[in-house]
Amino acid sequence: MKIMRLRQIFHFFLLGMFVGLSLSGLIYWGFTSIWFGNHLTGHLGQTDIASVTPWLAPIVWEGTFDSAVIDSIYKQQNITIATTVFALGKYTRFLKDFLESAEEHYFVGFRVHYYLFTDQPEEVPNVKLGQERYLTVKKVPSMNRWQDISMDRMEILEKLLENELASEADYIFCLDVDTKFYGRWGVETLGRLVGVIHPWYFNVPRFIFTYEHRPESQACIPAGEGDYYYTGAAFGGSLKDVHHLTKTCRKQMNIDVANSIEAIWHEESHLNKYFLYNKPSKLLSPEYLWRDISMSSDHIKIIRFSHVAKNNAEVRPNL
Repeated sequence: MKIMRLRQIFHFFLLGMFVGLSLSGLIYWGFTSIWFGNHLTGHLGQTDIASVTPWLAPIVWEGTFDSAVIDSIYKQQNITIATTVFALGKYTRFLKDFLESAEEHYFVGFRVHYYLFTDQPEEVPNVKLGQERYLTVKKVPSMNRWQDISMDRMEILEKLLENELASEADYIFCLDVDTKFYGRWGVETLGRLVGVIHPWYFNVPRFIFTYEHRPESQACIPAGEGDYYYTGAAFGGSLKDVHHLTKTCRKQMNIDVANSIEAIWHEESHLNKYFLYNKPSKLLSPEYLWRDISMSSDHIKIIRFSHVAKNNAEVRPNL
């Protein structure tokens, strides 16, 4: 009798485990199916679209934060945000709009230090900055290829983080200059490592992403892999994490140069490879980097920051 009773208890135990695992599997399948379905069909963001990644990092959209609450929290921390921008050659023409719009919308009420790298310091416009807003201009050599300007940023940023910013800032954002702010960009964007979803690829399936697929390049992402496609025009985070990002990308690009290969989208390709294996702790929706030439989207309720329309052939030193 005792043996039979033990067998019955054991069978009930197995049945309970089976039911429990089955329910867990159904819940997991339901969650992942919803996420991947939303991801592939472009349903990202606010109430009808995902505001969290599969690794549980928040995706910042309009309506996902309370600006008054989050501002009050960070005000107590007395933080400084370093912001780097590069304006070489004819790109100096974008500085006035960038700086003036930043003073109106970018981390308003917080200490910001702009670091401007240019080959023409005399062309930097005189823009009135607010209280506890600073601009440091650093001269860099002119370059004959926009691709070199793009890729050399990583090495320059690496050195800046090593030599100057360690005791000067708490966070850093690296932004393109041919841009303009149209709405709030505030402390809701701060995090350990922050990537911005590319406005051209936020609502398309992964096979459309323009990753580097050639295995000869250090930026290679194999077909079928990847989470999001991130823009190289805006990224940031803590000084430690952004330093590690820039140092890693610089090393990988140097290997590519030694092997006579250039990634399809230069430093942006290496950035995407880095984010694949070093997941961002926070993602910013395309509200934080739109394009004035992009078509409208039902998912974009507000444009906060955008590339401006321009003639690339006219402003770039080469095509």
